[in-house]
Amino acid sequence: MKIVAWFGRLTISENGKVEECNLLAKDPELLAAHMLLAAGSEDLPPYGLNLRELAIDCGYVELEEDYDVLLRDVCIRAAKRQISMNDADDKRIIQAVEAMDDIDKAANELSERLTEWYGVHFPELDLTGESMARFVVNFGSRENVPENHDMYEKSSTSMGSKLSPLEEDLLRNFATSLCGIYDTRKYLEQYIISNMDIVAPNLTNIAGAPLGARLISLAGGLEKLAFFPSSTVQVIGANNALFKHLKSRAPSPKHGVIFNHPLIKGAPWWQRGKIARALASKISLAVRMDVYRGKFDPSIKEKLERKVESIRKSYPKPPKKFSTKITPPGPRKARNRSSKRV
Repeated sequence: MKIVAWFGRLTISENGKVEECNLLAKDPELLAAHMLLAAGSEDLPPYGLNLRELAIDCGYVELEEDYDVLLRDVCIRAAKRQISMNDADDKRIIQAVEAMDDIDKAANELSERLTEWYGVHFPELDLTGESMARFVVNFGSRENVPENHDMYEKSSTSMGSKLSPLEEDLLRNFATSLCGIYDTRKYLEQYIISNMDIVAPNLTNIAGAPLGARLISLAGGLEKLAFFPSSTVQVIGANNALFKHLKSRAPSPKHGVIFNHPLIKGAPWWQRGKIARALASKISLAVRMDVYRGKFDPSIKEKLERKVESIRKSYPKPPKKFSTKITPPGPRKARNRSSKRV
């Protein structure tokens, strides 16, 4: 009988004696990697087999204490490897999403500052955000705008104040830094899209890479998202509306961050709640498929599309508003004032 132990490959006779030993080096890192690989082997030792005695018989260790010390070290290293392998992918996705949020916040504030600052020199320029930053980097002063540019007429007749060479250099450096932030955001977005296909292919197929990454970030991890019921997935990200509903008589939110999905965002208002429930249900199924099976299943999206089409056919028109007619009160009976109190 051939078995794969954590310290090597052994051939054992029917009476339990070792016939052949192919032992590994006593390197804890190498043994930890071998232990993880051997976990999926079909030649694992049968239950009840004493590996400690076999290791001593093979001459791998001399004493039982040596075996226990080495095995403990290898198990700790294997556990660390397994934890890093399991959590690394979705944790990196979460960090990328949160970094992109920080970049958006910083870019918006810096863009507003650049718009106000450059607006003193060129108030007629109707650009904002990245287009404004690219314009300042390319031309600096409005006097450098060429005649064939769309903004030439506005720049030549602008009533803004002139820029000194020092101010022009400052604005260009400021705009260059802002463009670098915009470029970093694009790299992060591309990183998320390319890695989501590997980390969660079914979730990416249903929700798309940006929305799927956002859901993983809000849940705190892919495995945590798999534990969420579909009702929680439906409203995740709508914290303010949910708390308002719980504290007051405000209506409950029909959807959270999944509203950004094209199926919901492009649907009529009376269909959004039903489509959100169907989408949340399929997202939950897709996440659990990614976590527990690790296989891509295109049928989940096909079923979602059929369900959405059924909703559109069943509810083509908005519901009629429910109104109740209030009947006016009848004539009041006259009081008999002739009766005397006793």
